[in-house]
Amino acid sequence: MYIAMNRFKVALGSEAAFEQVWKSRDSRLQQVPGFVEFHLLRGPQKEDHVLYASHTIWATQQAFVDWTQSDAFRAAHRDAGTNRPLYLGHPEFEGFEVIQTIER
Repeated sequence: MYIAMNRFKVALGSEAAFEQVWKSRDSRLQQVPGFVEFHLLRGPQKEDHVLYASHTIWATQQAFVDWTQSDAFRAAHRDAGTNRPLYLGHPEFEGFEVIQTIER
């Protein structure tokens, strides 16, 4: 399994607009081979921003890489630049190979 995360520093006062962008987008993830699960996470509020993270679980790292090179990825991200005023800086990507899983 592979977990792909992007961290976003969202300017104070822009939280609702940021969340709406994510909730209303056509991600097309359900049709992508190897996609398992997606979460949008809201983290702590700092002096000038609220931390958010997109958290996507993939069957393999290759499934994630294949998605990033697909038409579905380009379609899902085609308007990303128009939302730049909501962020402080660029999103920070982090990718993780799952080493251990403990389930209930």
